[in-house]
Amino acid sequence: EMLRSLVGSEMCIRDRCGFSSLATQVLDACEAQYVAVDVLQDQEVREGIKVFANWPTIPQLYVKGEFVGGSDIIKSMYESGELLTLLAGAK
Repeated sequence: EMLRSLVGSEMCIRDRCGFSSLATQVLDACEAQYVAVDVLQDQEVREGIKVFANWPTIPQLYVKGEFVGGSDIIKSMYESGELLTLLAGAK
């Protein structure tokens, strides 16, 4: 339930790695309004979010509570224009 409440809006679950940096750079380039949650602050969230999304890596992007993907997917969607469309539809 705690994780479900965390991902209820536009948010990027991240740690301090280069992949997380890439994800936040892409979201910034989209001028997205988002909340970044640093999972290094809470081990329960760090491990739980991987199970919640059935996705083994961090960062993870959620839009309107729905899991979108990790940094490679975010980058690919940005390059194709799909991410901007998704984020525009979330406003």
